[in-house]
Amino acid sequence: MKKMANIRDIARLTGYSVSTVSRVINQHPYVSEEKRQHILRVMKELNYIPNSTARQLSYGKTKNIGVIIPFTNHPYFDQLLSGITKAAFESQYKVTLLPTNYDSAIETDYLDQFAAKEFDGLIITSRANAFEKILSYQQYGPIIFCEDLDEENIGCVFIDRERSIREGLLYLRDQGCQKIGVTLGRSGKLSKNSKITVRLCQELLPNFQAEDILWDCLDFADGQRAGNYFANKGVDGIFTNGDGVAAGIVDTLEEAAPLLVGRDNLIISKFLNITTIDHHLPLCGEYAFKLFITNSQEHLRVPYTFIKRNAL
Repeated sequence: MKKMANIRDIARLTGYSVSTVSRVINQHPYVSEEKRQHILRVMKELNYIPNSTARQLSYGKTKNIGVIIPFTNHPYFDQLLSGITKAAFESQYKVTLLPTNYDSAIETDYLDQFAAKEFDGLIITSRANAFEKILSYQQYGPIIFCEDLDEENIGCVFIDRERSIREGLLYLRDQGCQKIGVTLGRSGKLSKNSKITVRLCQELLPNFQAEDILWDCLDFADGQRAGNYFANKGVDGIFTNGDGVAAGIVDTLEEAAPLLVGRDNLIISKFLNITTIDHHLPLCGEYAFKLFITNSQEHLRVPYTFIKRNAL
């Protein structure tokens, strides 16, 4: 098997020092054009490919950012990721997806990989561990959170959940809905989104009860389950936690479907004429990456757009 050329071979064949060859490989400006072209020509003749990982580590950078996400098949996180990857591509960064399924042990393993310098930084779209535990890893590089946090020494970007959820519930109430159902995500550990929704339901809907919530709704199939759940409960409006869930309700109840509010502004909500909330998640993802690349500790709120489609 033919031995692959290394940097010392290039130095020997060109007559230049290893340090000079290294400067050419790393595009250092202080090398004459004559030397540069000679070294590049020999590298090409030997089919020499520099070890990019070693080169990046020599500068203390991997050009790789880790993105902690609970799921890889959910529209909310898909849209966030589209914004992150767009911004990362523009900065010549790789994006490594780190799915957790909300398992704190798996998430901790990713944090330890970050501490071992496998990533230049982390973007945490949703977390399983306590904020204080994650914050202890800040010493290893920038960590950007996709949630509204009170801490001053961190960077975060967040959607305006409080106002958008309030507007969605008031919309249903103002449209004359007397009994409003709600779909929410994981029930095992209440997310900030769920806590806000429950609080606002109790504040704005006088007759709201715990049984008016269906938990663990994430996708179209869960929406079908929600349709069956609410079918005989007398609800005339449902505030859902996603357009996919809203579409599943329509699929199950068809003409009998109550007034719906979805989220995410997916194309299916337009086809089914469902009122929805666009939280501009791709923009949220772009902002998260920009906070990382600038090592900023800003707190950025992304505005939402309420899209009315099915008013009575």
